[in-house]
Amino acid sequence: MLDGALTGTRLYGRWSAITLDVKLIDPMDCPRSHGDRNTSASGGREQGTPVIEMARPIALLLARVALGFIFFAHGWEKFVVSGIDATAAYLRSESVPLPWVAALGTAILELVGGAALVLGLLLPVFGMLFTLDMLGAFIFVHADKGIFVSTDGFELVLGLAAASLAIAFSGGGMLAADSRLRRHRAKAAEHAVR
Repeated sequence: MLDGALTGTRLYGRWSAITLDVKLIDPMDCPRSHGDRNTSASGGREQGTPVIEMARPIALLLARVALGFIFFAHGWEKFVVSGIDATAAYLRSESVPLPWVAALGTAILELVGGAALVLGLLLPVFGMLFTLDMLGAFIFVHADKGIFVSTDGFELVLGLAAASLAIAFSGGGMLAADSRLRRHRAKAAEHAVR
């Protein structure tokens, strides 16, 4: 089973080993001893869960809220600080088609979608819309200006597109409204079957 293993080490309640050709064996694939299971003190959750698994919901929450805040701030800036007309004038100078419509649509998306990300609501929808929005910004405004933000390059919009795509399919982490809605629908379906 662990044939050719050099060492075996205890890691988060599971066996981990490095083989002779220096490939890690996934601890999740290794058998567990019966003494490793203890769910009473952890509320039904097995003790020894890797720290990464315990931190994932918190990390997703923080990333989702930060991303939502960034988009919300940009939408607020377009509506309140510079205004839709100034944003449309900038988009016109960058040869964006239908600049006033693009400015208004982007501002609404960033304001409403940013708030939705903070709440964890409709993450696949807003995550994909933000990904497409940032790809549009990449194509129409930033692609020919290099990588770095200091030259109005594409690093920020590319990072925001990647983060939006990841959040769209992450489940949103802790306190995500989508997770609560899924649980509510599952309970309703379970009661309907009875």
